[in-house]
Amino acid sequence: MPVARPEPQEPRVIAHVDMDCFYVQVEQRRNPELRGQPTAVVQYNDWKGGGLIAVSYEARKFGVKRSMRGDEAKMVCPSINLVQVPVARDKADLNVYRSAGSEVVTILSTKGKCERASIDEVYLDLTDAAKEMLLESPPELLELIFEEATKSNILGLPSDVSNREDSVRAWLCRADADYQDKLLSCGAIIVAQLRVKVLEETQFTCSAGIAHNKMLAKLVSGMHKPAQQTVVPSSAIQDFLVSLPIKKMKQLGGKLGSSLQDDLGVNTVGDLLSFTEDKLQEYYGVNTGTWLWKIARGISGEEVEDRLLPKSHGCGKTFPGPKALKNNASVKTWLDRLCEELSERIQSDLNQNKRIAQTLTLYARACKKNKSDSIKKFPSKSCPLRYGTVKIQEDAMKLFESGLHDFLGSQNTKWSITSLSVSASKIFDIPIGTSSILRYIKGPNSTVSPANLDCSSLPEDPSLGNKLYIAPNHEEHCEPSLSEKEDYGNNSNLAKQCQIKEEKKVSKKLTEVKIILGPESSSEPNKAEEHKAAQYVDRNKFNTAGSNSASSSTWMFNVEDIDPAVVEELPPEIQREIHGWIRPPKQSSSKTRGSTISSYFQPAKRSG
Repeated sequence: MPVARPEPQEPRVIAHVDMDCFYVQVEQRRNPELRGQPTAVVQYNDWKGGGLIAVSYEARKFGVKRSMRGDEAKMVCPSINLVQVPVARDKADLNVYRSAGSEVVTILSTKGKCERASIDEVYLDLTDAAKEMLLESPPELLELIFEEATKSNILGLPSDVSNREDSVRAWLCRADADYQDKLLSCGAIIVAQLRVKVLEETQFTCSAGIAHNKMLAKLVSGMHKPAQQTVVPSSAIQDFLVSLPIKKMKQLGGKLGSSLQDDLGVNTVGDLLSFTEDKLQEYYGVNTGTWLWKIARGISGEEVEDRLLPKSHGCGKTFPGPKALKNNASVKTWLDRLCEELSERIQSDLNQNKRIAQTLTLYARACKKNKSDSIKKFPSKSCPLRYGTVKIQEDAMKLFESGLHDFLGSQNTKWSITSLSVSASKIFDIPIGTSSILRYIKGPNSTVSPANLDCSSLPEDPSLGNKLYIAPNHEEHCEPSLSEKEDYGNNSNLAKQCQIKEEKKVSKKLTEVKIILGPESSSEPNKAEEHKAAQYVDRNKFNTAGSNSASSSTWMFNVEDIDPAVVEELPPEIQREIHGWIRPPKQSSSKTRGSTISSYFQPAKRSG
């Protein structure tokens, strides 16, 4: 249920930018011959010519609608061009559209806080940019107003006058306007400039809504399409909302909107105004009741999130009519394909943007032969996301089987799946400091850099066993002899020879890695300890939580104690490093993982 959020202390300037027939525009850029022609983009599906997912404005004039199939569109408009979405894994591949959307986001984000809401729509918080313009070059003092801004649609202004642009220019440049409207005027000019820049650099047109909150900006961005923008002054809010159907409001298109219609007889926002806040709270609870009371008056505290990347990744496929999936084998086949695509996308997000997804969710639409219980929905199921295509496929199938069990209950009846999708959500930036595991076990005075240390290339020594070795903390350095120093300038290979000597010394003194967890000891290590080939690290130097444990514990480990199953849960950079240490591969064990790096290794028993 929606919840009311605190209103901002100062007026804001929020824009919602919506691309015009975006999929069609992308295809027209790829094939310029389609420009100006009736065109529709068809989702991959050979049933009745496929489903239309985008229709150009030229095709709409003939009566073509998105709800039609390709064959029906051809009957309505014989000259229509049907362009099929690229296909991968026997399903639609939207990557070309995602990439095109990213081009637009890059441009829009230059003027303020930017929230990418979908492939083809963006929210902008332009408050700071509008304030800056109002201080430096207010519209009322400008000799020339950006021409595209004068084409804006201002709610409350007559739109049928012959000199509409002059009327808009006069509104934008009012010297007696209040502070809120002056900010909106600046916002309108900024959005017009951005839209023109998007057209020049990407060849895409877009429409926009400019208001004091996200809700109103979203409501009006599509009012005057294509390639136009609409501004909502505070004085026009009530007249705009009073006749607006309740189902048009965000979050009121489903059950809550139906409840308002059925229980309270509310069909428009104006009908909602007749109820007090207490009455709405009585029906829908304190939070939702207050939220309803506020949105009916155009009040919304929802902020624009500073997010250029998507909140989640999802892959889905529908199976209409005879294509419905009716057994586990067919479901697994399609789940494997969906999970393969999802795995590629989250891995790409990890590599390019350093973000990790944490939750895997499966959705499905299903029906069963027993009509008496056909209303029951297939429940969505979630679990922690494990990276790797095979793991995601295994987990998704388990989620499906769990959902199917709940869907069927105790009934043993036939079923069919008409839609499947998987998503990765709860995406966070990678924590700082996961680039190399060796940085956590490298001593402060070690002369060997973890970045240059290749554990897989260390010489084998049967007498040492299968243990993990790195350079000791206190190592002798290779120093040239006096004669070598004299000849240094004449011998270009001396440095390489010195390095080889040092590496040989290191290989002879390699020993177990010792990690000291806890604060540094107040006493200095004695000389005997200094000559032990051990690596020390102070947990306080890399533990950002700043633990101040009074006691310290010593941990020792070797390669045989590393569980490969645990390693696969680590970030890829650390996985590659550790896999170089493990020789030969070892069967997984059932160790319990902890929250710190020491939990991935088994503590050695202390002697004595």
